[in-house]
Amino acid sequence: MSKKILVISTSLRKDSNSQALAEAFAKGPESAGHEAELISLRGKQISFCRGCFACLKRGRCVIEDDAPAIVEKMHGAQVLAFATPIYYYEMSGQMKTLLDRANSLFDGDYAFTQVYLLAAAAEDEEQTPRRTISGLQGWVECFPRAALAGTVFAGGITDQGEIEGHPALKQAYDMGAGIK
Repeated sequence: MSKKILVISTSLRKDSNSQALAEAFAKGPESAGHEAELISLRGKQISFCRGCFACLKRGRCVIEDDAPAIVEKMHGAQVLAFATPIYYYEMSGQMKTLLDRANSLFDGDYAFTQVYLLAAAAEDEEQTPRRTISGLQGWVECFPRAALAGTVFAGGITDQGEIEGHPALKQAYDMGAGIK
């Protein structure tokens, strides 16, 4: 059965390494007959959450920017994948802001059950993605029907395009192709 997959690239840098991971991941499900959509936050206006909780009553955020449309796509997707650069051992600020703005999904009839993380960093130590994974895991745990289904980490890359030939690209593709 075909699934609807949403891949969100959170880097604001053109031709970023995490964007390359997102693109590789998105090709995997398409090769397996699923529908994959890739959205980049680059060029999008996403303001900080105000903590007003109006979204829980309205089912939609009251802030009029690009976030509500993205969150609506998140709501309908059966699989979510987030691609982020790792800054100071954490997810990008724009990824965290989007997760905060997705509060309207909480306690709702969201479709996603699988969440994936794709991350790139200059550092290449085993512990480098730990806090990024933990941050996304904390968000996922707020959604009882969802689980963090997998992660891919590309370390040791800084400059644009430096990910070319990195084994993480194949790992991302294979993870996407393996979605059931």
